[in-house]
Amino acid sequence: MVHKGKEKLIVEISLTDGQQDAFIPSYTSLDQIRGKASLTAQTDTKIEQVYISFEGDVKTYVEKIATASPTNGRSNAFQPFLRLVQPMEEADFPDNDILQAGKTYTFPFTFAVPDKLLPQNCNHSPDNDVVHQAHLQPPPTLGDPLTAGWGKSLMDDMAPDMSIISYSIRARITNGRRSDNKHNVIAEGAKKIRIVPTVAEQPPLAVQGGQEDDYKLRKEKPIKKGTFKGRLGTLVMESAQPRSLRLPPPRAEHPCAVTTSATVNLRFDPASPDAQPPRLGTLATKLKVATFFASRPMRDIPSRSSDFHASTTQGIYVETLPLSSRCVSTAQWEKHDGVSPPRPDSALSTVAVSNPNPSVLQPSASYKEGQPYHTAHLLVPITLPRKDDGTGSSKVFVPTFHSCLVSRIYVLDFYLTCQTPGASVTAPTMHLKVPIQISAEGSADARPNISEGEAQAIARREAAEFMWQPRSVAPPSPEYTEQAHFSSFTTPGRDSVDASPWRTQAEPTNNVRRSSAGIWADENLPPPDYLIRTSGRSNVRSSPTR
Repeated sequence: MVHKGKEKLIVEISLTDGQQDAFIPSYTSLDQIRGKASLTAQTDTKIEQVYISFEGDVKTYVEKIATASPTNGRSNAFQPFLRLVQPMEEADFPDNDILQAGKTYTFPFTFAVPDKLLPQNCNHSPDNDVVHQAHLQPPPTLGDPLTAGWGKSLMDDMAPDMSIISYSIRARITNGRRSDNKHNVIAEGAKKIRIVPTVAEQPPLAVQGGQEDDYKLRKEKPIKKGTFKGRLGTLVMESAQPRSLRLPPPRAEHPCAVTTSATVNLRFDPASPDAQPPRLGTLATKLKVATFFASRPMRDIPSRSSDFHASTTQGIYVETLPLSSRCVSTAQWEKHDGVSPPRPDSALSTVAVSNPNPSVLQPSASYKEGQPYHTAHLLVPITLPRKDDGTGSSKVFVPTFHSCLVSRIYVLDFYLTCQTPGASVTAPTMHLKVPIQISAEGSADARPNISEGEAQAIARREAAEFMWQPRSVAPPSPEYTEQAHFSSFTTPGRDSVDASPWRTQAEPTNNVRRSSAGIWADENLPPPDYLIRTSGRSNVRSSPTR
């Protein structure tokens, strides 16, 4: 992207890592972003410093809607959560720091996409450490139509205008300071890029059983024989959170379809022993995409959309996509005797906890002990729509994430219809709301970029921590008591025995942090000299603000 400054200075940022011709340059965690900033002055221009930074920020706003017009308004929020600054080489600057007219000067840069943010990026008070750690994960690019794409097409990431997460490479050229002691920026340029961070699959959610929750894993519905003909029995529909939908790396050449599968378990408890289960109709599957946004930091992970509807500082935007609708009338019912697992306590929080054997559903509230019951299982394939799958979908998906101001979650909606035997009355549709996560793979060649000195500092820290770790003095386990060997150990009256000595290897730790310049560093050691000053120019600890 080319920009002109106040001093007729043209700033152009281009990539040199193979994505210079990409429709939308896309990266994932630990990918390296390489490029250069080119400066061309139309007249001789004096400069002082060139700042090249990799930045990420989030912007949100919430409309305050009220019946009284004077109270209407908007609350805004802006959070810069990432800024990595490229150290500059003295050899790249012109003589006497003067850009000659018509001559182009290039300044190369290299950034690594971090896989975690610094702790000070989440400096509010979340409800627990799980929320705090979630807020320290880099969020994906969201809400910007110029960076939401697939292949060579602009796509819709289903985010509202009220929440925008953007990443960019910026170059600022300064000359002196203003009266308020801030850097005097005479020209600047920026290039937007798309970030889809690596997101691992998380454990299933602990779903509560309240009526106001956005999730419903179990549903019971009485089935009637017909109009004014009494009750046939009770149909139970239940499911659990499936494996995540895993997105391929953003630069995958031939990405496969993103698929997973869910199982819908059915149980019919008849009102009389000779009652037959209802005939199933259709099972429709929809994907609900919910984006939560706020003008104040969220202290918890969103779980109830009702909390966001009437708030003046929080909002929600929901889109629903149809995935499939299939006839399940041929599903086979299996009859069981009267032995049934106990009915769950309503205080239990999840289906997995309350039912140790999910293949046999727990009885309904109307089940009579000792009576036979019927079960059926429906396997439901889940596939995300794509532009090239024949549906012509213009939607693009981002991983599930939770940041201080924006969250994205996904919910599967299952709608099941059925009919009673020999009756034309259609039973009410049963509806389940099952959470599902979208995770994301990383690049196969992505590795942390650390120097040899930093690797040695990490090894010294791990060795020091291992020396102070508590050790067990308990007797060895029985399986090891007859396999002990000693190395050249001699006791009175015995010959020496040759064997390999015991060796202990320090366990790896994760106590490594990322410095402000995007370099891995040991937190107990001072930063290397090149982080403070490089060839006489220091620009890591001070970056211009406007």
